[in-house]
Amino acid sequence: MATKLFTLDDLKRTLREAAGVAEGVDLDGDILDTEFEVIGYESLALLEAGSLIEREYGISLDEEAVGEANTPRSFIDVVNAQLAPAQAA
Repeated sequence: MATKLFTLDDLKRTLREAAGVAEGVDLDGDILDTEFEVIGYESLALLEAGSLIEREYGISLDEEAVGEANTPRSFIDVVNAQLAPAQAA
């Protein structure tokens, strides 16, 4: 069975849906290692994004790990850490 990983494009779509995009922010730029605070997302927006991901992918994310993810790369890693075992089951 092929494992579908959560990608930066998936995260961008989810962030737009959860909290929109701050004026002057280009989510299509090189943001992978940019801190969320710099691109206009605070912890509440990330928790909302996490909730959307949980519903869409049928997984449960560790709220502490989501809260500690301060860049898109680290957030994606948190999601994929939960997604891979869920897809293997």
